[in-house]
Amino acid sequence: MVIGLRLFVAKAEDIREGKITDIYFVRTKKIIKEMGLTDIRVRMEVHTGGLPKGYSWAVYAGLEEALAILSGKPVNVYSLPEGTLVKEDFPLMVIEGKYYDIVELETPVLGVLRHSTAVASKASRIKRLAMNRTILFFGLRAAHPAIAPALDRAAYIGGLDAVSGAFNEEYIGVKPVGTMPHALVIIFGEGKAAWVAFDKVIEPEVPRVALIDTFNDERVEALEAIEALGDKLYGIRLDTPRSRRGNMREIIKEIKWVLKMKGFQDVKIVVSGGINEKSIIELRDVADAFGVGTSVAFPPSVDISMDIVEIDRGGGWKPISKRGKLPGFKQVYRCNVLDYEIVEWDKKPERCTEPMLIKYMDHGKLIKQLPTPKEIRDYVLGQVAKLPEPTPT
Repeated sequence: MVIGLRLFVAKAEDIREGKITDIYFVRTKKIIKEMGLTDIRVRMEVHTGGLPKGYSWAVYAGLEEALAILSGKPVNVYSLPEGTLVKEDFPLMVIEGKYYDIVELETPVLGVLRHSTAVASKASRIKRLAMNRTILFFGLRAAHPAIAPALDRAAYIGGLDAVSGAFNEEYIGVKPVGTMPHALVIIFGEGKAAWVAFDKVIEPEVPRVALIDTFNDERVEALEAIEALGDKLYGIRLDTPRSRRGNMREIIKEIKWVLKMKGFQDVKIVVSGGINEKSIIELRDVADAFGVGTSVAFPPSVDISMDIVEIDRGGGWKPISKRGKLPGFKQVYRCNVLDYEIVEWDKKPERCTEPMLIKYMDHGKLIKQLPTPKEIRDYVLGQVAKLPEPTPT
């Protein structure tokens, strides 16, 4: 039998209907129905566990997608605002409703929250270390294309300045940014012809950034880029492979020297290829911008779990939890960035005054307007700016 080729991509409706889940949840739902327990209500708390080594905070992300999964279900949802900086063992969200109605949704809700939080957190760390340098995200080729919009969104709201996905104006309302691939230069057989063609064909509002290390020495091609584009040249990008890289810092300094000699000291230096937290620190005083990819697309995982913390079997809400988890419906109050107080829902805090767990959904209906990705990004950067630099990992 011939089997047709396919993309192994889940449909959005299958995710919302709970088909994209773990089998033990499907079996649990069947047992609950057969045993007549469908009316039992629960409060399920979503919370962080441990953070990756070297992390002292994470950026909570993925809320909009989680709400999309829960939309239309007979549940209430309380959550921190998306983009809030959080710590270990920290409440993020509470889902309230009949367990039978939400049992199979634990897998997809945790999946979107955990992945987006990990990506946004890594992006935010890199942006914090880059100071006022521009950070471009070129990481789509490192992940399955089905999650490309989610990946770009998480990287952007985490604080990166631009994302490269051609679809992003439609999906997240952000104009995509990019330069050119080595393939373009190779097709033309030389840098000059490729850069001139780019300038001739591409809209004038797109910055002219020449990729300068395809065939020749970076310093030589930098000067050729000046000859080809003159005052139109906005920047040059270095994407030198590891086998030829040598001391990238010294290469950049040499290029900047010869550019200055020619009167082009304002041309921006963009560095890409294997950029991580350590290389940002090494180069941030000589480079103007960085293109990051794999280090953000495949970040250390932020542990997020979902557990029952209260149950109502018909006689009212009762605190309950498995061992190792704190029972009870809780509220989070914030004093300042990363300075929080967690108390029982109906108790008053001793120090902090700003309640952070907000009701976003009532019986499956969204009741609070969600911010735009840009607004979330601004919120994240406003918090991160108040923190010391993270220790590079």
